[in-house]
Amino acid sequence: MCRWLAYSGSPVLLEKALYSPAHSLIDQSLHSQLGAEATNGDGFGIGWYDDQPTPGVFRSIEPAWNDHNLRELSQHITSGHFFAHIRAAIGSPVQQTNCHPFRHGRWLFMHNGYVDQLPRVRRDLVFAVDESLYPEITGTADTEILFYLALTFGLEDDPAEAVARTIGFVEHVGRSKGVEYPFQGTIATTNGERMWCFRYSSEGKSRSLFFTGNVSTLRDLYPEKQILFEVSEDSRLVVSEPIGDLPGAWHEVPESSYGIIGPGEDSMHVFKAKPPAATVAAGA
Repeated sequence: MCRWLAYSGSPVLLEKALYSPAHSLIDQSLHSQLGAEATNGDGFGIGWYDDQPTPGVFRSIEPAWNDHNLRELSQHITSGHFFAHIRAAIGSPVQQTNCHPFRHGRWLFMHNGYVDQLPRVRRDLVFAVDESLYPEITGTADTEILFYLALTFGLEDDPAEAVARTIGFVEHVGRSKGVEYPFQGTIATTNGERMWCFRYSSEGKSRSLFFTGNVSTLRDLYPEKQILFEVSEDSRLVVSEPIGDLPGAWHEVPESSYGIIGPGEDSMHVFKAKPPAATVAAGA
């Protein structure tokens, strides 16, 4: 599978999030403990927000642990809202257009998991993407298809509803072709102001996902950790597996749940895939 990290809060240097903690995301590219495999060396990507109208994105097929450009950029980019992803390819080629995060306008999207038996369902999934969005699909990864389906189903207006409809559609198409458990994974998407993070699988055995607790509480527990006093109280990290060496700092996202994180918002909700309407299903 893959590993990913999403951050929202006061601006920090990317290097502090990607390289500095014990068992950092970069360390996980070689030594993942909770992933389906220990090595995630099939490329990486970062997406960050600054004062430009759209987020910056840097993606590479190099292993994250061995990419000097990533190290260089992370020492110079400061952001209060960013994504990072390390990839372990399943089926789709190791190429830059298949690396996460994916971008459309102000939106970023990344995923850890898979659409099961993608070759059997790809045609129906892609044909459901809005015609105006279809030319933007440049890779072959299932995550990019999920992103453009979510955009088709209204991601920019209601992200939770759009992701529920997207996964519900994937399950409908998959099961119509005999796929028992069509979807597996965790998803993160953001518009640069708020992020939505999902944990769900058709089988009910989703990939791991964790979030940091209240910063004030962590400061009381670990007064010697300077980084906790450098970030704002509303700062949050969401990760595939914990980074750092702070027992009690991490909380597991419940199965079939999603969280919303952003200024003035920090909430957890039950997630249910939404089956497609009869008209959409007929069009599939």
